[in-house]
Amino acid sequence: MNATETIAPAALRQPRWRRIKWAAAVLTAVGLIATGALVLWVVSLGPLPLQQARQVSPTVVDRNGKLLRAYAMDDGRWRLPVDARTNVDPTYLKLLFAYEDKRFYSHDGVDPLALARAATQLVTRGHIVSGGSTITMQLARLMEPRHERSLSAKLHQMVRAVEIERQLTKDQILNLYLALAPYGGNLEGIRSASIAYFGKEPKRLSLAESALLVALPQSPENRRLDRHPDAARVARDRVLDRMVEDGTISKEDAASAKAVAVPRMRKSIPILAPHSADRAVETFKDVPVISLTLDFRLQKNLEALAHDRAVSLGPNISVGIIAVDNESGDVLARVGSPDYFDDSRAGQVDMTRAVRSPGSTLKPFIYGLAFEDGFVHPESLIDDRPIRFGDYAPRDFDMTFQGTVPVRKALQLSLNVPAVALLDRVGASRLSSRLKQAGGNLVLPKEEVPGLAMGLGGVGVTLQDLVQLYAGIARLGTTRPLREFIEASDAPRDPQRLMDPVAAWQVGNVLMGTPPPENAPQHRIAFKTGTSYGYRDAWSIGFDGRMTIGVWVGRPDGAPVPGLAGRTAAAPILFDSFARTGKLPAPLPRPPKGVLIASNAGLPLPLRRYRPFGELVRTGGDQAPHIQFPLNGSRIDASGSEGTRFSAMPVKVTGGVLPMTMMVNGVTAGEIGSRRQRLIDPPGPGFVRLTVIDAAGAADTVVVRIQ
Repeated sequence: MNATETIAPAALRQPRWRRIKWAAAVLTAVGLIATGALVLWVVSLGPLPLQQARQVSPTVVDRNGKLLRAYAMDDGRWRLPVDARTNVDPTYLKLLFAYEDKRFYSHDGVDPLALARAATQLVTRGHIVSGGSTITMQLARLMEPRHERSLSAKLHQMVRAVEIERQLTKDQILNLYLALAPYGGNLEGIRSASIAYFGKEPKRLSLAESALLVALPQSPENRRLDRHPDAARVARDRVLDRMVEDGTISKEDAASAKAVAVPRMRKSIPILAPHSADRAVETFKDVPVISLTLDFRLQKNLEALAHDRAVSLGPNISVGIIAVDNESGDVLARVGSPDYFDDSRAGQVDMTRAVRSPGSTLKPFIYGLAFEDGFVHPESLIDDRPIRFGDYAPRDFDMTFQGTVPVRKALQLSLNVPAVALLDRVGASRLSSRLKQAGGNLVLPKEEVPGLAMGLGGVGVTLQDLVQLYAGIARLGTTRPLREFIEASDAPRDPQRLMDPVAAWQVGNVLMGTPPPENAPQHRIAFKTGTSYGYRDAWSIGFDGRMTIGVWVGRPDGAPVPGLAGRTAAAPILFDSFARTGKLPAPLPRPPKGVLIASNAGLPLPLRRYRPFGELVRTGGDQAPHIQFPLNGSRIDASGSEGTRFSAMPVKVTGGVLPMTMMVNGVTAGEIGSRRQRLIDPPGPGFVRLTVIDAAGAADTVVVRIQ
């Protein structure tokens, strides 16, 4: 063998290896170019539009998460937030996964098996039997809508689906899909569709309803229930047949579901508590879901009651109702008007927040301060007779006088003269400041100061403030600021002092005996009515041991309504409101320590009959008793020099007929002898009422604060 023969085969192999290397290089270059192009294309898609996809209709819910009102988005679409675990019926989810994406919880956005199955069915049957798109791919299409159906569009969905799976959990993906899925017209998401088509949340769907909601997103406009109900029925039945084939449901269940007619009309999205919802959306801008303290069922019942009663009362009449939980101060229902969309009744004006004349509804607080001061008792006698306070001469509502009556009856019958007489003794400015301290903002005419007329309605107040004050009586003397918005950062709301617990219990006990309206049960709720001057406002506010409800009736424009009175117009609505709570009235609190329960004959002599200042007449030169120390309104530091508290506080008295009785917060603390002084044990920090009664029945009272 020569040299030429040995070299020739190697020479022949070199061009072939070169060709292979060249081909590999070309393929690698093409692959790199394709990969680079794909990467550039993916990058050109930009970030996922998650923020836009998460935009939903502003939604207001009650304390239990039930929908009160939703607002359409800026473009008019209804898209309600949804949580598949808590808001959606399991039957629907079972059908959805079986029909659309059996391996939803196992794939990474794209299901190769589903794509292969769809392609095989297309080749073997000549038409599309089932799609290969996963729920994640459908979500990608909904987030970035494309009208054309092409390979590039499908590739776009697949790429986006993988991105979505990397950024969101499966539950988040499912919730987004359930919020964005189209159902025809301006309805998006299963909640919007379920409420609009079935009038209910998707928590409890029948098999027929579930199958229909699975079918509609496939061709939402061609299957709209309000336009193409027959096409929607056919699509629903097709879903049911598929489920039978897969063994998901039985033939019998499918046949029963097919027999159910499909809805042919859309229902209205709920609009409950519209005034509260408007205020919530205005207060919490850009918050998708706002929770209120309202109770859906009670709100719905009271709105229906207000509407029915307003219609029966006549044209242009409005009704406002507010219900509050006594203990927490939570607003359970607020009806601002009988019909939000009725312009003749100024329906969009919230009458629970409108400043109106309260009529006689402030009288219980006058009596409460009188009880607190200790110069009158519910069984004391008081005169209802013509009287003049300077230029002011109050008269009763019926222009008559009852003569001498028990204080209890004077409040229950809402007599004007006794109320003004007690207010004269209590002080109008003191009443005004006490109510303001407790959260009741009284509005006086410009440049006027509190006067006796405020006891009969000569002042402005809102229904919600009145209800807060009355709830304070039910709470035995302390109010709690009303709460209507549920916030994660809710700070504790400290109680505010209204009156002494004993006085509050006495007021509630008296109001429990107020004669109820015709055909209403007696002694079930404590309540008070009021009618403003000129028959412009009718009020009724009542409470039991659980809640306080206030009712206002009148014209929003303030025009008089002849014959409109609290007892006949507002009180029946109040009693019906309590009946529609669905609960029996709860008992009022038990009497606190220090309550004096006695008949008039069993009262101390000074309490048997109310006497205004200056009425007591003395003989023999005796002077009325006067507490010289401590001074009325003073503050006493109870701490000693070494941080200890003193065990006794001296009380010094001048004048009066011996022997004299010393009382602390209405409880007897012993007698005062010839030295006219006595040491008493202070009950603790806070306000203390000291009263001295002499042998002739004259008395003096001071209120001090121990700190």
